[in-house]
Amino acid sequence: MKARLFAEDNRKWWTLAAVAFGLFMIMLDNTIVNVALPAIKADLGLNTSELEWTVTAYALTFAVLLLTGGKLGDLVGRRLIFTIGLVVFTVSSLLCGLSSNATELIAARSVQGVGSALMMPATLSIISATFAPRERGTAIGIWAGVSAMALAIGPLLGGIITEHISWNWIFYVNVPIGVLGVIASIVVVPESRDTSREQRLDLAGLLTSGIGLLALVYALIEGHSYGWTSGKILGLFAVAVAALTAFVLVEQRQRVPMLDLALFRNGTFAGANVVAILVTLAMFGIFVFFPIYMQTFRGWSPIQSGAALLPWTLMVVIFAPIAGKLSDRVGSRWLMAAGMTVVAVCCLILSTVTVSSSFWHMLPGFLLGGLGMSFVMTPMSAAAMGAVSVDKAGVASGVLNTFRQVGVALGIAITGAIVTNRAAAAARGGADPAHAFVHGLTFGMRVSAVICLGGALAAALLVRNYRFGDQHQALAEAA
Repeated sequence: MKARLFAEDNRKWWTLAAVAFGLFMIMLDNTIVNVALPAIKADLGLNTSELEWTVTAYALTFAVLLLTGGKLGDLVGRRLIFTIGLVVFTVSSLLCGLSSNATELIAARSVQGVGSALMMPATLSIISATFAPRERGTAIGIWAGVSAMALAIGPLLGGIITEHISWNWIFYVNVPIGVLGVIASIVVVPESRDTSREQRLDLAGLLTSGIGLLALVYALIEGHSYGWTSGKILGLFAVAVAALTAFVLVEQRQRVPMLDLALFRNGTFAGANVVAILVTLAMFGIFVFFPIYMQTFRGWSPIQSGAALLPWTLMVVIFAPIAGKLSDRVGSRWLMAAGMTVVAVCCLILSTVTVSSSFWHMLPGFLLGGLGMSFVMTPMSAAAMGAVSVDKAGVASGVLNTFRQVGVALGIAITGAIVTNRAAAAARGGADPAHAFVHGLTFGMRVSAVICLGGALAAALLVRNYRFGDQHQALAEAA
């Protein structure tokens, strides 16, 4: 029995299980932390900007290093980079749980993002290298299912752990999973690398993009503290513009660029990435600031706030596969436009909350948010991947995931800046802290609604309305 279980034919499934361990941790960390933010704030005495950095530091390093992580895997070995990333993520999770102040926690969260950036690209690359084409779809389906499951249970699991144990354990839970994942990756994951073409790291692109995004996010988060017209904040915005402009110029001249700008000549690919950054920008403002609203000003427990967000993630789990099938039949263009419009309606509903709103007031918004995201995320991925040739699929996937992570970082920073500044203005007018925060939050939701409508317009104007299967049929006929 043991011999059959670990036979060569079954090894690929053990490989899938090993990378699924790592993927589960990465995706769980996207949602499990948000519910614990009020408890972290109270225990460590964090201010609003430090609380934002707790989430943004992870998303920022993840976004900046994601494409480099994929390149490193191709260059030196995907199993090696995956294992290193898993070790980095596990150790940094332990350090997050042990943190006793804001500086330690934010630093550890930044290192967590480094680990995720090394692991995430390797998971799909290892699956593609391990499974034959006839089984690859099944393996990727399981990969996507693990991702959806982690996202779905994150808020509720975070609430249970925070309420019944402590916030530290939302990070400690990664440690045993990470240890098992490291052992499994060493034992069962085969090594692979890309030897088909030139591989080199784009250090100039990494440096300019990292400096630009860090300066931009820092200015957005700290703008209220220093003053939006202060020399420091204006200087940071100038650095961001200069560095990101330099990044574009560098990528245009690199022989092996980190970001292949030629891909954006295709309107469908460009439109899908615009939608990716806008939908995550709008949504992560909700995921971060509504748990704070629920627990701090409504008096809900961590479990209650985690459970309140569960309908959102369950809608994604249920409807994302349906949206994927529909995109095969009718194309992605109008599904994405309609989905972004539904998410805009979600934001408008949530912009009507008050200091005494019940769960039933928010539930329609959460349901529409999950439904709209389902009809954005899957067709968006199908559009981006269908817009490029098969040999560019890995690069296209990395770019799309990078834009999504940049949207997360910018969404938290921009929504935080809006909430903080509008709340401060309301407080100066005599509003108490609860009414001031809700004033800022509801204004932020109206801004998010406008952002989503902009995404709907981008989808309608840029994305070609073709069926995802069309390109693959043409490629097969050409072969």
